[in-house]
Amino acid sequence: MSDAPKDTDGAVFATAESEPSEPRIDAKPTHHKHSYTVTCSSAFRDAIDAMASARKVNVGDLARSVLLVVPAQTIEAQPDPGEPPPGDRETVILKSGPAEGRPWRRKPRLQVRMTPGHSIPFIRKALALALQMDKGEIAVRVDDGKPLPKVEEAPPPAPPPGPDPAELARHIEEVERLRAIISTLAFDPLPHGVQTREEALHVLGYPPASRPDDRTLRAKFRMLATIHHPDSSHGSHQRMSQLNAAMDILKRGAA
Repeated sequence: MSDAPKDTDGAVFATAESEPSEPRIDAKPTHHKHSYTVTCSSAFRDAIDAMASARKVNVGDLARSVLLVVPAQTIEAQPDPGEPPPGDRETVILKSGPAEGRPWRRKPRLQVRMTPGHSIPFIRKALALALQMDKGEIAVRVDDGKPLPKVEEAPPPAPPPGPDPAELARHIEEVERLRAIISTLAFDPLPHGVQTREEALHVLGYPPASRPDDRTLRAKFRMLATIHHPDSSHGSHQRMSQLNAAMDILKRGAA
């Protein structure tokens, strides 16, 4: 019976003792390309595979594209997505060697064919940059290498000028004059209230024998109500009450 460990479902997994290394599949000899096994988290692997599939290229094309437009020192300065955490593993079936046909848990990885001489962390960083570009998080700027001209900040806008003191004084004087006119023209509230048609006409500013039509009467009431309403600056609760009473009497008389 095999001494190889089994998982909870009874599947046999190769271990470091039973399978010291992954069977090597020799690539076709080439003078220009090297096959890199880039170990990474499964989430990073899946994101890179999905981007390559969406753009109809392979993973090596993505890495090479970054190397073409981004200086090597800039790539080196980027954070490395790093190796997968301890619990992040993928299961493959061995296809050769003494453990052929057995499942083997290994680190998730990407196979990247590129020119020799690059480190695994460097390739991971380049692929991470490709992901950031694809998401729009960073962009590549194309220029002639000359330093950009310094853009001087515009001074803050000047505050709007305040009112001219002489003009302000004239406005205040005009307001006080209008207040005095309104107080002079405003009717004196009747001590016993509005009880007759003549008194109602007096409150609304008409002579006792006047017979204003309904439209004229309503217009006059609205104008006076604007002045005498308690919420206005010249308002009077007593005058507003008598205006309402006057309108009620004149409406009943018209009816």
